[in-house]
Amino acid sequence: MKKILSIAILALTGMQPVSAQNNDTKAKEVLQSVSKKINSLKSVKANFALHLSGGNGKVNETKKGTFSMKGQKYHVTINGQEIICDTKTIWTYTKESNEVQVNKYDPKEQTISPAKLFTDFYDKEYSYRYIGEKKVAGKNCDIVEMTPLNKDKQLSKIEISVDKATHMVVGGNVWEKNGNKYAYDISGFTPNANVPDNLFTFDPKEHPGVEVVDLR
Repeated sequence: MKKILSIAILALTGMQPVSAQNNDTKAKEVLQSVSKKINSLKSVKANFALHLSGGNGKVNETKKGTFSMKGQKYHVTINGQEIICDTKTIWTYTKESNEVQVNKYDPKEQTISPAKLFTDFYDKEYSYRYIGEKKVAGKNCDIVEMTPLNKDKQLSKIEISVDKATHMVVGGNVWEKNGNKYAYDISGFTPNANVPDNLFTFDPKEHPGVEVVDLR
């Protein structure tokens, strides 16, 4: 589940590449346009859907959720689970078991997170290239493909679709080496949404009887 949520975060946040070998200029321009747009907003909120398909190409599972972000703080809700980050602590709450796991936030241990996406990690961990234009959800989009530099990563490549008119990510695909593929789409994007600060902390008092597993 955390892997799925990481993909969702990647889909919804901006990138800020600086410079790297084997990365073309057009891809860099597209990624920087997303970063510039996201960084100009006080907060963002959106709905998303993730569609998992196996090696046979058939969709085996679809998960829908919401995502809110203010600065580097984020709150993701998907299928009865929440991941909340205030840049110091990460809470992972599962409604069915009424359990929350508490971890110390460490950017170095985050595979994909807003904290990383607002740095130049792309140039350190991925190569990227522009692969053309395509209609996605009725929008004219630029398509950028990214490949991990570390060949030990489970992901083989990531593809993002960026709306040419709004410079926002509207969808994309993630391929894993085991043959799985995640397709994601984003809707209901709300810039400068009214997002209260307490959304980015977990309050046990709001969940009577919750079991707290502190892993810090």
